[in-house]
Amino acid sequence: MIAVADLLKAQRLPGNYFTPDAYIKGDFESGLLENRRGDRLLALPETLIQAIYAGLEQEAGQAASAVLFNCGRWWGKNFYARFVEEVSDYYGKTLAEMEVVELLQCLKQCWKTHGWGTFDLDLSYYQQGFLVVKIWNSAFAQQAPQGNRPACFLEAGILSVFFSQLTGRQLNCVQTSCESLEADCNRFILGLPERLEHTKAWLEEDHETVMERLCMGRG
Repeated sequence: MIAVADLLKAQRLPGNYFTPDAYIKGDFESGLLENRRGDRLLALPETLIQAIYAGLEQEAGQAASAVLFNCGRWWGKNFYARFVEEVSDYYGKTLAEMEVVELLQCLKQCWKTHGWGTFDLDLSYYQQGFLVVKIWNSAFAQQAPQGNRPACFLEAGILSVFFSQLTGRQLNCVQTSCESLEADCNRFILGLPERLEHTKAWLEEDHETVMERLCMGRG
């Protein structure tokens, strides 16, 4: 028979670290948002996201996309560092020691809890050297100005640096479908920069066509 005392001494089984009810702490009187460690969180109103797009378009013109992408890379670098620290501390092991499924579940829940939409990683093209990220209900896509090309440059920057640090390889990220263009979701391709070099010329094609060309090595 198992003694109750032995059960109490057993190592705890950690749950979902990023579950919203436990992760986000709010103080309505002060208007502050914090995570479960006490780190400050920032809420981005729709009007602010719209203003960022409009302001950069006015100030930087065609370079606005590059500015947003580089801001995303800076944000992604800090996001990755916090993600590693929080997950490692909570689960008591490094990311390298975690099962792939466990790591992906943490990332999916983290993305959703922070209000960035629903996240999924498609490994169908892994053997060809590419990862595909799918995001639904992106706040950045919803507030993007009307155009004829994908507009989630900030997210592309975040993903490029996050997966670069996760894999130890320098990866670039290109968006091939966007909810702002009435696509069913936002799709991002991650791969080595030299392999994604020609994709910008193909962005008027659908995602499947772009992937076919990439896998065939067409430049």
